[in-house]
Amino acid sequence: MEVAAAQALSRIGLAGLAVMGQNLALNVAEKGFPISVYNRTTSKVDETVERAKREGQLPLVGQYNPRDFVLSIQRPRSVIILVKAGAPVDQTIAALAEHMEPGDTIIDGGNEWYENTERRISEASSKGLLYLGMGVSGGEDGARNGPSLMPGGSHQAYLNVQDILNKVAAQVEDGPCVTYIGEGGSGNFVKMVHNGIEYGDMQLISEAYDVLKNVGGLSNSELADIFADWNRGELESFLIEITADIFNVKDEETGNGELVDKILDKTGMKGTGKWTVQQAAELSIAAPTIAASLDSRYMSGLKGEREEAAEIFRKEGLKEDLSFINGSGVDKKRLIDDVRQALYASKICSYAQGMNLLRAKSVEKGWNLNLGELARIWKGGCIIRAVFLDRIKKAYQRNSGLANLLVDPEFAREMVQRQAAWRRVVGLAIQHGISVPGMSASLQYFDTYRRSRLPANLVQAQRDYFGAHTYERTDRPGAFHTEWSKLARKARV
Repeated sequence: MEVAAAQALSRIGLAGLAVMGQNLALNVAEKGFPISVYNRTTSKVDETVERAKREGQLPLVGQYNPRDFVLSIQRPRSVIILVKAGAPVDQTIAALAEHMEPGDTIIDGGNEWYENTERRISEASSKGLLYLGMGVSGGEDGARNGPSLMPGGSHQAYLNVQDILNKVAAQVEDGPCVTYIGEGGSGNFVKMVHNGIEYGDMQLISEAYDVLKNVGGLSNSELADIFADWNRGELESFLIEITADIFNVKDEETGNGELVDKILDKTGMKGTGKWTVQQAAELSIAAPTIAASLDSRYMSGLKGEREEAAEIFRKEGLKEDLSFINGSGVDKKRLIDDVRQALYASKICSYAQGMNLLRAKSVEKGWNLNLGELARIWKGGCIIRAVFLDRIKKAYQRNSGLANLLVDPEFAREMVQRQAAWRRVVGLAIQHGISVPGMSASLQYFDTYRRSRLPANLVQAQRDYFGAHTYERTDRPGAFHTEWSKLARKARV
């Protein structure tokens, strides 16, 4: 009797059945792992059970209270929670932990601030429970069909579910898109930086669109073809692919034109991009492309102010409507190729900034992150998946101590090959009053990083002049201070 009961137990549990939770639970079940699901709203449990039947009689069991849910899972129990970050996570953990035993594992699959995960690891540990903070990327589709998974925390907890995660994750030619990230909140931190890179990617693509549309005068159907073509080359990626699709979708509400033109130009955000920029500042890591993408989202939110400003400047004789320059005197074929090269070079800068941030945090926290492996698990399932991630992986395999992606020999060659086109695009955009903060920030990052001498010597002189902060010299060691005003007065005499 006991053996039969044991066989009926689920291999894993999942609590929190909004769309992501439902889809991930069905993915686990479809891979052959019996799963128990629970949600405070019972209709969500019924809905998930119904979907499991409909989608192939999948081995999924609904539970209606925390105790029954926990007890329906085989020991050592592993429970994934997918609820809103913050207080709801703590409430869910409290409800489940009451019925869990030492050796059981809690896995938080939400976009959580990494320090919250580190606090929860400590709290769970005091009860003998194991804990993982696991970044999940790929949206609803990824959750159902194969996401990129970034679990960090207890290594034993990871080993307990490794077989499940390996099957559930997206599959690429060099393995499943999951790896043990490291200790503490490393999994959440890596997912946060992934999202920061995603902000940069989306901003750069939107700028490419803006230049092609407003300088090149290209139609939505032409843009769809261009992005589809780009998706067959070096820019091949999920975001380029969906961008091509977007330009083809008609507006069904009015039956007139494409939907993209009817969407309000005001970007939403959940906060991970902001965290990324804050962490970059904390760690003194330059991340200008990611910061520019965040600023652009803030600026997009000023829709009313921007409309009023456009009117004020129009009265002063500055036209906002750029249709008067659309396509005039522009070599469209060359512009399209230039924008492709500018987008690629700008993206490399954005990824370089993200990788540098990960390395700096890894050093600070002793996480020992494997940057090449992170690039590998982002090759499938996640929002920033792209073919050139394989080349990033290889760059770190060639040199694990690579100071910056830009100086990898392969990437350095590509940056040099593309810089002329990149400068033309940024220059053309500026000339025509089109804002390209992401591409400009990437180009300035490249131009700053490649120069052996910067005007920072003047800044140091100013700091020493007004604050006696001292400076170093190029020709001898030590710290120096100069009585600048006294010497300047003497020089004037």
